[in-house]
Amino acid sequence: MISITVIVPTYRRPQDLARCLEALKHQTRTVNQLIVTIRDIDTETWEFLATYNPDSLPLQTTTVTVTGVVAAMNKGLSLATGDIITFTDDDAAPHPDWLERMEANFQTDEKIGAVGGRDWQYIGNRIKEEGDREDVGRLQWFGRVIGNHHFGVGKAREVDVLKGVNMGFRRNAIQGMGFDERMLGTGAQVHFELAFNLALRRRGWKIIFDPLVAVDHYPAVRFDEDKRDQFNNIAWLNAVHNETLVLLEHFSLLQRTIFIIWAFLIGTREALGLLQLFRLLPSESTLAVQKWVASVDGRIKGLQSWLTYRNVTTTKVAITK
Repeated sequence: MISITVIVPTYRRPQDLARCLEALKHQTRTVNQLIVTIRDIDTETWEFLATYNPDSLPLQTTTVTVTGVVAAMNKGLSLATGDIITFTDDDAAPHPDWLERMEANFQTDEKIGAVGGRDWQYIGNRIKEEGDREDVGRLQWFGRVIGNHHFGVGKAREVDVLKGVNMGFRRNAIQGMGFDERMLGTGAQVHFELAFNLALRRRGWKIIFDPLVAVDHYPAVRFDEDKRDQFNNIAWLNAVHNETLVLLEHFSLLQRTIFIIWAFLIGTREALGLLQLFRLLPSESTLAVQKWVASVDGRIKGLQSWLTYRNVTTTKVAITK
């Protein structure tokens, strides 16, 4: 019989965590192991869990002493015993059939190493942003990463990357793997999913996005430099650095060359090149310049990190048996 582990990293959001745990209680497919990773200094969450009634949930808590989501997820990963190891955020509420549908996808093909799906984003009871997309979780050959996981529709299909709030992995597929501890950031550490998923693809495993494998996502306050919808120079630089490092490691020599040229001359709204700077100047003025400077700095630092680490094995081994 297949066993499933659910890992939930949390930090100072006990009300959100309570909603997440209640959703996990109502899964149509039983949770076999539930690991909640908690920072040692997070007194709010420890106090909440001290009186929380898990009922049928096989709740297991573990302490993390290092900042950032990567350390929390690696700690959970090191304790996971399931044949399928799933992740969601404390500010998410998985749909009742989340685990059932995820397991069903894994059973269709033994070469599937990861399964994830849509996160329906809410502000209160209102959908944050309306939209439907079939182009989801894809890395284009020259380096642009297409997300759209919160807009995903259509049939289950193969993709390049899943979103951290809604993803699960076959234990055998991630043997010897861990989340990349080189990701910059003291909290969110943007693009850690990209690093992990692309490493999995290099191993030859399939990654499946199924919009019906769904969670409701209530993006909550972050207690680090990354404030989601507000520009912060350090958070912006960190995200661009992380993406640059991951893609340079993943690409061939030719693709690296094309990616670097494209990144500095064109770029995206999240990592500006010159063309994006000129496009945003009329509407964002000095803010566009700040984003561009942070983007260039992030690209350069990402390139430096790649040059530093390209001959060194750095990914923590979290799954060893």
